[in-house]
Amino acid sequence: METQKVQKKQCDMKTDLNLLLECLKYQMDCPVSQKEALITIYSICQQNSEASEYFREIGGLMFINDLAKSNVHCIVKEAALFTLGIIIESNVYCQQTLCTSALFEDLILFLINKDSGVNLKRMSVYVILVLVSNNKSGQTYVRDTGCIGLLLQLFRTTLSISEINLSDENTNQCYQLWSSVCSTLCACVNNPQNEDNQNICCSVFPYAKEWLESCTEPEIVRPICSFVGLTVANNLYVQKYFVSVGGLDTLAKVLIKLMHDSCMSHSSTKLAVVVTKTLDACIANDSAMGVVLAKYHTVSELLKLLSNDTLDTGEKISIILTIGHCTEVCAEQLSLKINDNSLNVNNVEELDVQVRKRSLQDYWKKANEILHRIKLIENERDE
Repeated sequence: METQKVQKKQCDMKTDLNLLLECLKYQMDCPVSQKEALITIYSICQQNSEASEYFREIGGLMFINDLAKSNVHCIVKEAALFTLGIIIESNVYCQQTLCTSALFEDLILFLINKDSGVNLKRMSVYVILVLVSNNKSGQTYVRDTGCIGLLLQLFRTTLSISEINLSDENTNQCYQLWSSVCSTLCACVNNPQNEDNQNICCSVFPYAKEWLESCTEPEIVRPICSFVGLTVANNLYVQKYFVSVGGLDTLAKVLIKLMHDSCMSHSSTKLAVVVTKTLDACIANDSAMGVVLAKYHTVSELLKLLSNDTLDTGEKISIILTIGHCTEVCAEQLSLKINDNSLNVNNVEELDVQVRKRSLQDYWKKANEILHRIKLIENERDE
């Protein structure tokens, strides 16, 4: 009985997709009907790999691809691109089918066309995102076609640093595009790590630094920290460049501000953890770069953050590992001021219990090593 229900459901799905495809083909003079058909198609295919694969087999995927490029109404282009993105995201074979230099070049045209609205650009960026996600070939195409350069240009120019008002509808639309660009750049450099793309993307670090200096709102800080953290990850050249443009100094200052704000705001505490993880990514491959952080007493700030009872174990572990990287160089270089912010023994024991419950003994061993290192530094200062 259950098998029959599944088979009927699959049969109905295939029938619906066939009818919807026919509707798309024979409603070329009715944009509203085409848009409604596309909405129904992506609602069927969303997170449904089997439906997406079947739609590809009956020629629907390529038809929508051609539809998006044709001289149709803007609302149809937007819906077609979004539907393509949903299907690509749902099925790896659909991703492989459409992952071509030709499609990236088509998307570039959408992005540079002066007649393209913000929403059409956002749909184009979404398709780029799903093409490069978990896909080395997509990461290569986005670079070789010059698409990544266009994304970096959008990162620099879509939002005005001096005019951030997300309650304004026009500004909010631009923010949504900018946020999508940030997510797409993250996918270009990460999973799998792509050093060539990392080396290209670091060119906008000075702009990212300006953003962080001008605004500490979560809507800005989170995307930038994700982008910076993934772009510097396991890439010493990019890490050094970020430090050279003053990026590490800026992150340290942002952390200080958030720690001050965290007394009044839980969201600032959570955001401070995000900044901490980014700091760690910047110095993970060369702890000597952490010397920059000494003048900001970053370890003291991290110890304060670590003592916050609202953080979960994973967040505390991230802070501990960052402290570890900050204290790997000698005490003379660090000039730490931690006398008033030593770890509370009860907090350490409580964290130890939580960590062991989650089978994370290795992390706790690291925490003990860091605690021992901090005590040695304190003793040396007392002498």
